[in-house]
Amino acid sequence: MKRGTAPSHAVRLGDILAILNSAAVAGDMNFPGARLHALKADMSGHHAVNVSGSWRVTFRFEQGDTYEVDYKQYH
Repeated sequence: MKRGTAPSHAVRLGDILAILNSAAVAGDMNFPGARLHALKADMSGHHAVNVSGSWRVTFRFEQGDTYEVDYKQYH
């Protein structure tokens, strides 16, 4: 596990990344508990799914490919 990753998030992150790997559009990430939502302002064009609490995986799609995947705490 990489430094900065909460150990309690490891399984959930693995699941999210596996789904993200096979997704082609943001809507593919709308699985139960994900709370998929579009981001605004400087993150316009990106989406986020819930990991735990205020931790999210953010990403954007372009022509069926995923870019700028990040794991971060925001809000």
